[in-house]
Amino acid sequence: MHKISSNVATIAKIGPKYKDLLAKLGIYSIEDLLYHRPIRYEDYSKITNIAELEPDKNVTIKAKINKIDNIYTKTGKRLTKAVVGDSSGKVEVVWFNQQYIAKSIKLENEYYFSGKVQVFNNKISMPSPQFEEIDKQGVSTARIVPIYPETAGLTSKWLRSRINDILPKLLEEGAIGEYLPEKLLSEYNLLDLPTALCHLHMPEGTQDISQAEKSLAFRELVIELLKVQKTKDTWKSAFSAYRLDYKKLDVSNFTKNLGFSLTNSQEKAIEEILNDTDRERPMNRLLEGDVGSGKTIVAVAAAYNTLLNGHSTIYMAPTGILAQQHYSTFKKFLEPLGIKVLLITGSEKQPIEESTPSIIIGTHALLHLKKGVKNLGLVIIDEQHRFGVEQRSKVMGTNEIKPHLLSMTATPIPRTLALTIYGHLEISTLDTVPNTEKKITTKVISESQRNKVFEWIRKRNEPTFIVCPFIESSTNEDFENIRAAETEFQRLQQGSLKGKAVGLLHGRMSEKEKNQTLDNFRTGKIKFLISTPVIEVGVDIPEATIIVIESAERYGLASLHQLRGRVGRGAKEGFCFLFMSGYSKNSYTRLKNLEITSSGLKLAEIDMKYRGQGNIYGTQQHGFKNFKYADFSDLKAVRTAKKAAEELYGQLEDLPNLKQKLDEHASMAVSN
Repeated sequence: MHKISSNVATIAKIGPKYKDLLAKLGIYSIEDLLYHRPIRYEDYSKITNIAELEPDKNVTIKAKINKIDNIYTKTGKRLTKAVVGDSSGKVEVVWFNQQYIAKSIKLENEYYFSGKVQVFNNKISMPSPQFEEIDKQGVSTARIVPIYPETAGLTSKWLRSRINDILPKLLEEGAIGEYLPEKLLSEYNLLDLPTALCHLHMPEGTQDISQAEKSLAFRELVIELLKVQKTKDTWKSAFSAYRLDYKKLDVSNFTKNLGFSLTNSQEKAIEEILNDTDRERPMNRLLEGDVGSGKTIVAVAAAYNTLLNGHSTIYMAPTGILAQQHYSTFKKFLEPLGIKVLLITGSEKQPIEESTPSIIIGTHALLHLKKGVKNLGLVIIDEQHRFGVEQRSKVMGTNEIKPHLLSMTATPIPRTLALTIYGHLEISTLDTVPNTEKKITTKVISESQRNKVFEWIRKRNEPTFIVCPFIESSTNEDFENIRAAETEFQRLQQGSLKGKAVGLLHGRMSEKEKNQTLDNFRTGKIKFLISTPVIEVGVDIPEATIIVIESAERYGLASLHQLRGRVGRGAKEGFCFLFMSGYSKNSYTRLKNLEITSSGLKLAEIDMKYRGQGNIYGTQQHGFKNFKYADFSDLKAVRTAKKAAEELYGQLEDLPNLKQKLDEHASMAVSN
């Protein structure tokens, strides 16, 4: 008897080779295989007479093999040609580089052939159709056929065959259990789980597909929202924290003497954070704010209040560049008050004095402190989605007394998405930008205007970022038009920027090299900096006024908004030029939104409609939940699932199957 939790290699015909290939698609268990979502479907369900074939139509014919041969063309191409017929006529069928077909097909036997009809040499033909004997259960012909995400060496036909092998057995054995109550399925017009999976992989009509996807999306949302609620309750009940008295007068005096005024949203965020830390249960709050909204000074105020209470703060940044930058900012505001600020990165490790409360800025290197930090009162994680669950958990420690946690992100998150991914957090939002007069002009530039733009940049001679998606050129033909940082560095030095001070920055450089390069750029020794997106978050060089982004169509609008936020941070106007690797009307239309929209949140919402939440946020790279079926731009579906999750949460003890499903996610709960 099979279990859907079993390793996928327990399925017949899946050996070590295919197990490794499936892993590339994120398929490790039988359940992963069953939830592997088709990217589209081909409708081959209607049987068409050969005499009625029309060009460019997807069809299935039922025909006998009259003749089949392997041949070579004059140009050396290897073809397998067959003539097949039914009572209405004959048609030629062609396969390329598949000589084995001639041996596997038997003359005079009857087959289904499914594919697209085309015209060659003024004759109707079917190139490379799927084929199956009519007396065998087919998976690729004479039905609605799912097409799956593939990888080299693993085709949709192979995936269909394995799914069609195992799914009927699981259904027969009752191995696919339903975990939602029948009453709820009826109330929301959902398919039970076994039926949903059957309709997904073996649909009889388009209605089957839409119902299956709706039912599976609902389950994804409900489980995630239940997990969110469980995490929130666990955090509140399972741990205690040091109570950090809100020193209102001291904090007020500190903010008044900064040399600039805080925005209303900054003042509100500080109030919310310091009220939260003035309790004996750990704060778990997200501070989100657009590029340039002033999150760092809010973090400085929170760390200052923590130190006034005799406790230390850890501030963890995703890169050495950011850690160094925040270290400088914290020192600027706090060292004049006699407060010690330390830096710990891969290349910089300042000693920690256990007896003295301090503020420790660092990268992942903070995770490897041998003695930890005594009296740790506050942990601040910058761009927290760039850290894995285990990393976040480790920095919080294993003691029952937890430090307060402030997560920060500049990634604009539509509220519906935030409520789902970050529903276990309290959320503070910085919705105003201190420098409201800051202006960045953004233009999508055609390739024909490239030389003109670079002539203008050369004459302007102001600090300029030129961002390329890759470090070095790729030999893959899919990426042949994409400019790489190392290649552009050489090309521009010898071409458009010849005689100018040009620098190079990318992720393979050491921290020391990166920091030196940025210092040279900041001080004017380098005027033009060719970089990868390593500068995307937090790099603050007020002198920079121009940014060129190559292959802009490869980024989400939110990421492009982050990148353009690297310029126009000083007194001068900023300029952002977007180049494309190749023209696409859809990509061009999407990028044009940046010319007229300056709100990161609005851009994220627009991108959701174009690309879906997974593509915007790079869910697998950045630690966001990776949903296969749920769509967060569907506000109605999100609200419906939220209502259902609220109803179910109080009934979990009476729903053992649902409780077990939820418990499978428990390992991620507290630290997520």
